[in-house]
Amino acid sequence: MTTTIGISEPTVTRPRYRAASFADALHSEWTKARTVPSTRWTLIAAAVLGIGLGALVSALAARHYAQESLSTRALWDPTSISGAGGELAQLAIGVLGIMIITSEYSTGAIRTSLTAVPRRGRFLAAKALVIAGLTFAVSEIIAFAAFFIGQALISGHAPTASLGQPDVLRALVGGGLYGALIGLLGLGLGALLRHASAAIAVLVALVFILPAIAAALPASIEHNVEKFWPTQAGQQVTVVVRGADSLSPWAGIGYLCLFAAIVLAASVVLLNRRDA
Repeated sequence: MTTTIGISEPTVTRPRYRAASFADALHSEWTKARTVPSTRWTLIAAAVLGIGLGALVSALAARHYAQESLSTRALWDPTSISGAGGELAQLAIGVLGIMIITSEYSTGAIRTSLTAVPRRGRFLAAKALVIAGLTFAVSEIIAFAAFFIGQALISGHAPTASLGQPDVLRALVGGGLYGALIGLLGLGLGALLRHASAAIAVLVALVFILPAIAAALPASIEHNVEKFWPTQAGQQVTVVVRGADSLSPWAGIGYLCLFAAIVLAASVVLLNRRDA
């Protein structure tokens, strides 16, 4: 009699991988942002520029206030004077937005990130939320610290501002909004260009160089550039005494918000179409 012995193959249990949720992506991006040394040093540089330069300009402007003409005194804006270092601080914050994404391309970590979060729109949205929250918080700290230090230095030499005066609190809160949008703009430029040096060059051109070139053009063109150039328009939310040829504070920040959204939308489209 022939006996047949059946040998059953062992059952192999394959691990099931759960797709990364938005919360997972957000936690990952926050961990990366707070553990990378460049984040800490860039934010320190922004604070030093924003608070230190604001204090220096406040002290110098206050000492020369008595010698200024009546027309100059009529435009005296102690809030803007104490925030004179804001533009350079926001440039550093924009560079942070650039570095957050371009560092992944330079190190090759972008492949790992996109493997963990295959939905690229979700990946970039998580980065954007982390950048917006971080830069808003830091920009607000810089704005309020520069304001209180600047007003203390101006006091006794020239008129000062207080939080209870019209539009002062709006200008300080606007500093945080402007910083968050510049950070998002930097992120979008970094995702579009994928190289830090190229993205930083474009950001500097947008914030400083092109508005400076426009200042050398005929007055009609200059006024239109000052009114509608995204970064120039966005700055209106950070000032108390505005020029005659400028958008209202919330219209200006809305204009910058729209511009940053367009850049980010374009970066999402290219991120989905290009290889990592």
